[in-house]
Amino acid sequence: MTRLLALSGSLRARSSNGAVLRSALELFDGSAGTADIGALPHFNPDLDGEDATPPAPVAALRTAVARADALLIVSPEYAHGVPGALKNALDWLVSSGECVGKPIAVITASPFPTGGDHANAQLRETLRMMTGNVIADACREIPAIGPKIDPRTERVTDEPTLTDLRTAMTHLATAAGTPTPAPAT
Repeated sequence: MTRLLALSGSLRARSSNGAVLRSALELFDGSAGTADIGALPHFNPDLDGEDATPPAPVAALRTAVARADALLIVSPEYAHGVPGALKNALDWLVSSGECVGKPIAVITASPFPTGGDHANAQLRETLRMMTGNVIADACREIPAIGPKIDPRTERVTDEPTLTDLRTAMTHLATAAGTPTPAPAT
C-alpha cells in the first residue's frame, strides 16, 4: 500500500489550506499522514554538518519523508511567496536526500483568483532543484477557496474542486505505483 506524507504550509489550526489537505488525504487510496513542521528549528547549516546530529524534530521529519512513497504539499501564498515555515522545512531536507526521485504533488489554495500561483511555482522549482519528482498532473492552484469549504467540517464541499482533487490524487498515486484511485463519495 502506498504511503503518502503531507506537509501543510499553514500552521493555522483552521486554515483553508488545512481543509484542502484533509480533503485531499481522504481522497487518496493508501496510507496517509501529516508531518508537523511547526516544531522545526530555524534552518542552520552548523546544526547539520557531517559530524552533527540533527535536532530531533528534523530527524523525525527526515525519517517520515524517507518512509513515504509520495509527498503532498498543500500551502497558502504569503506576499507572493512560500510561507516561511514550509520553506524552512524544505531547507532541512535539501542536503539529506529523502526527496530524491520521490513523487510530489503541490497544491496551493488562495482566496484570490490566482490560486496561489506564485507560491506554487516557487515550491515546484525548489522541489525540482532538490531532485524531487514533481508530478505536474497532480499539482493544482485552487482560486477563491473560501466558499468552497464547509467551516463546520473543515473540508472542501465544492464538487468541481473535489473532482479536481480526486484527479490530482489519482495522478500522484499512479506516480507512486498505486494505480487505483479512492472511490468517489
